[in-house]
Amino acid sequence: MNKYLLPFVLLASLVMTGCSIDDDDEPKDKVKVILMSVSHETGITYDLFDTNAEHPIECMLVKEEGGDGQWQPLIFGAIEGFTYEKGHSYELRVRKTILANPPADGSNCRYKLIEILDDREVTEPETPDEPVIESEADIEYYDLCPFDKYAIEPEIKVNKDGDVLIYGGTTAYMPYESKRIYVENVLPKDDPDWVLFNKVPYQAYYAYVISPLTDEIRLVRASGGPILKDVIPADEYRQVLDIVSDGTKLEYALILANIYKYGLQKQTFTVSMGQ
Repeated sequence: MNKYLLPFVLLASLVMTGCSIDDDDEPKDKVKVILMSVSHETGITYDLFDTNAEHPIECMLVKEEGGDGQWQPLIFGAIEGFTYEKGHSYELRVRKTILANPPADGSNCRYKLIEILDDREVTEPETPDEPVIESEADIEYYDLCPFDKYAIEPEIKVNKDGDVLIYGGTTAYMPYESKRIYVENVLPKDDPDWVLFNKVPYQAYYAYVISPLTDEIRLVRASGGPILKDVIPADEYRQVLDIVSDGTKLEYALILANIYKYGLQKQTFTVSMGQ
């Protein structure tokens, strides 16, 4: 080989090798096919830059195969090729792409519809002979209940303006009207009845509200966590603010109930004045 050509060949080889190494080291998107459940009810989410949670955005509620079993918010239109219709529950097969280099102002995941496996319009069960609930003793529990499946946010802290401290250790407050009481499924996955207790009859859909300020038992929606303004209506909330302003704590109870309005589990939370 020409002695002048050899250095150029070696240099080119090194450059190509270097490029190959760099390409191999580049992070790559991870793509997998998953099953996804979409609730017939909607939830609330917030923009990434809405750090004070002042502008709630209505969104879908979804559960991913292999997730923690909790409904998670997902904005409308986030699943390419899928159009959500309120009041319908879906079972989907989707392609999930976890981006190696996600945008700074967006999600690190992308979803694309592969197939709609099930599309059902959910209607309320007819209960013409529904009993009147006048006291806690009137609430009938479902089979095998009560049991320890759910935990709820233990304390609601408010300020003098009526705003509510965001759950999770931050110091930011959000409007009372937008606050959802956090409900978590804490049932261990090694529980022998884990599969049974995650079927529809054992899922919290309603909640009976037991208030320290009234004898009335209220029934509210609880799927995804009940909304505070439903648990404590505006006129009662004004009383609550007056009472807790001097450091008093008020204790409320929620009896979580299934779609048939049978009780599942009783939980309590307090309302107090924040710092």
